[in-house]
Amino acid sequence: MKVLFLGDIVGRSGRSAVAAHLPSLKAELGIDFTVVNGENLAAGFGLTQATCEEMFAAGVDVITTGNHVWDQRDIVPVISSDSRILRPLNFPAGTPGRGACRYSDGKGRSVVVINVMGRVFMEPLDDPFAAVAGELQRHLLGQGTDFLLIDVHGEATSEKMAMGHFADGRASLVVGTHSHVPTADAQILPQGTAYQTDAGMCGDYNSVIGMEKEEPLIRFTKKMASGRFTAAMGEGTMCGVFVETDDKTGLARAIHPVRLGGRLRPERP
Repeated sequence: MKVLFLGDIVGRSGRSAVAAHLPSLKAELGIDFTVVNGENLAAGFGLTQATCEEMFAAGVDVITTGNHVWDQRDIVPVISSDSRILRPLNFPAGTPGRGACRYSDGKGRSVVVINVMGRVFMEPLDDPFAAVAGELQRHLLGQGTDFLLIDVHGEATSEKMAMGHFADGRASLVVGTHSHVPTADAQILPQGTAYQTDAGMCGDYNSVIGMEKEEPLIRFTKKMASGRFTAAMGEGTMCGVFVETDDKTGLARAIHPVRLGGRLRPERP
């Protein structure tokens, strides 16, 4: 199976990059399923029904999120009813929505997507490793599950790497989000799980992690706020990872970084 995962989509620049590059890339590579992290879809803060529909129209199958998932309050009823939009699995019991779900690709194969949030330098949520362990027991790779993807939304590279090794051999892909910078460690772990510490963002890299530079610079240099953060609006780069798996085992045969458009050096499978 061929699956594409795209990192945090930041505002209009990120949405435009995905709309511009995703349809042709899907056709070129024969991509079977596409997952994106969309917690910054709406002007960099949260997501709305309209911005989600824009991504689905571009060819996205599932949207994962993270710590900004509730920034737009009108997303609550949407995320409660639309199984294509996930929130981190390790939110407390009773939180609206779901953190993992089973889907089908266009050929009837089973794809499980798990969205979890780290706790190091992040909000003190439930144990992400225990939450993922439960889902890995319910969805056995190669035994009714053809592809299993884990989006680890976290600040600490060590925590994301640990999750990769924790799920090695039991997931097709473990990929990190949140830091908005693509890492150079795309690899297949010893037991066959594809891994990259951070997929990077889809957005304008002439920025401070997707935000216009002026306000972050003022806050760093003067230790005071002068206004709100606003999403940068220049040409965006679409960043992510492309994974191809063995149909019998669900384990990875190849992982390739993806970078198209904007300021970063292009990279394609």
